[in-house]
Amino acid sequence: MSFGAPPVIPTELQQYNSYVEDPKWQRKFSIIWAAGVGIAVLASLPQVVRALRRGRLIGGWLYGVTEDPKGRNYTPAASTDAVPSKSRRRVFGVLETLKSTTLWSIPGVELDLGQMVVIAAYLVLVIMCITMKVPLMDNPNRAGFLALAQFPIVFLFGTKNSILSLLLGPGHGYEKLNYIHRWAGRGIFIGSAVHGAIWINNHLVYGLPILGQQKETSGVAAFGVLCGLVLTSFRPVRRFFYQSFFIIHVLGYVAFFITICYHTIYATPWIFPPLAFYGFDMLLRLFRYRIKDATLVPVDNNMTLRSDMLTSLRIHVHDCDGGWVAGQHVRLRVFFSGRVFESHPLTIVNAPATSSCIPGSALTLAARVRGDWTRAINQFATKEQERITEKGEQPGVPVQVMIDGPYGGSSIDLGDYESVLLVAGGSGATFTLGLLDDIVARCVKLGRRNGEKTRRIEFAWCIRSYGCIQWFAPMLMEIANTVAGTSLDLHVSIFVTCLCNPEAVPAIPNSDVVITRPSVTTLLRDLVTPPAHHTHAHAIHTHKASGSVSANTSLLDNESIGGSEEDEKTSASAHLNWVGLGGGVAVCAAGPESLTREAQNAVARISLTRGVQLGGVGLHTELFAM
Repeated sequence: MSFGAPPVIPTELQQYNSYVEDPKWQRKFSIIWAAGVGIAVLASLPQVVRALRRGRLIGGWLYGVTEDPKGRNYTPAASTDAVPSKSRRRVFGVLETLKSTTLWSIPGVELDLGQMVVIAAYLVLVIMCITMKVPLMDNPNRAGFLALAQFPIVFLFGTKNSILSLLLGPGHGYEKLNYIHRWAGRGIFIGSAVHGAIWINNHLVYGLPILGQQKETSGVAAFGVLCGLVLTSFRPVRRFFYQSFFIIHVLGYVAFFITICYHTIYATPWIFPPLAFYGFDMLLRLFRYRIKDATLVPVDNNMTLRSDMLTSLRIHVHDCDGGWVAGQHVRLRVFFSGRVFESHPLTIVNAPATSSCIPGSALTLAARVRGDWTRAINQFATKEQERITEKGEQPGVPVQVMIDGPYGGSSIDLGDYESVLLVAGGSGATFTLGLLDDIVARCVKLGRRNGEKTRRIEFAWCIRSYGCIQWFAPMLMEIANTVAGTSLDLHVSIFVTCLCNPEAVPAIPNSDVVITRPSVTTLLRDLVTPPAHHTHAHAIHTHKASGSVSANTSLLDNESIGGSEEDEKTSASAHLNWVGLGGGVAVCAAGPESLTREAQNAVARISLTRGVQLGGVGLHTELFAM
């Protein structure tokens, strides 16, 4: 005998089953953000393919810095200069011009317009997945489930050796993806705070104890650890107490994972992807760690350590023949004075030996005194240098170092653009100088074997005093001499903001030293504006009151410049041959946040029509701050 089908409870009367419905929203959230990452990877595919063909993608990412004993006596090849044909970048010009509209940045905000759109979309997605089709005030589990679903994002965008850095192409290292890591962590905090706040409120309403049972106690403990992680991750803490931030961050996430697993069994599946990402990161680091002999060379003797008299240090790591590209950095650990556990990022000043104007097989780094570690290593190097000098030995302090990397790099290949503007502030020159070394060698020494189109380069450097020019004067001279008489035009503009020690100006070919603070907008406008009558002006020969400056270097006091005629003489267009429009312009800026933000706004300010006429303006910025 059949009694028929069992009765069905109407949907509106069914009790909400959080443990069935909420995991579905976790999956929806994961599919959407993964689709967004996939779109970004597809958009980056042309750049990845070009980098792969030119051998600038995988080598250092997998194997790190390499040593070539067979090529140890390598000497740069004689100049095989080739004149590039005129090119027009129509498709890329349109795409880069459209992209430049996302570069707007405002003071006090770490993100540009494009990044703010990404973060806004991410937070909207998180909030929608938390609040849609759920009785949140009665059952706040959805917010907790969405907090768990963000664990993989935090680690995917936070590890230094992320697979995304490879898939997105050069210039998308951990330092460029880290803003998503930070905001995903804040997304976890939002989900946890909503979940915990409503849960505590419900317990108070119904008179239930907040602490006591394992689930409640471990949940409160996990949220407390998360609060500590979030509070110590804000920029002031990272900037002024980095070592404390780092230790708290590492130990805090371990504690958070443990307590959250005690809180809910549904956390366990979301722990495995972060562990996999972190394990992959550690595995690649094992392949890329190198222990090398190095030499510390104090550049100056300004040991007063006043803010306007900062000392600097060059570090030559020996027997490094390749494995990096210009503009990348390594994390350096120097074995001295018991500080073997500290590693710090330093930009590689030179290109690899096979694509460098500078002979030798050393990896050169530069450090300016900014914190306790750089101050300690500089004091150590200076004292040891004095001891070595007294003994009559060779200058330079021998040490052993461990390097991890390389990381980062430029997101644009300068060889794809006819005109290049490199702008640096202070120690940011370590980044732009490496790019300059690389592109000059590729165009002049290697004969543009990969079809490099670059024909004119403006190198601008803003420093505090004339003495700072000595930091990289020998390298600038070597590069400028390499360029002389070739199809490549190079002009060096050095902007000094302090009237002190003008006798320290070295003779760098085709260079100007100007006593003013530069404007990136003006530099870019001068570079893309044809000079009067399209003539090429040579270096200006002026004199100081105390004596003459080199015939190749001019010293100009901006306050004495009284008219547009003199302004034109100091502009890039007056020193570089005009090559017409359509070949593209590359802008790379490195230094403090004010400089990189100005460069972003200068490029974003270019109109769509003008940008297409120029062939597109590619931009890469490197922020020298935490």
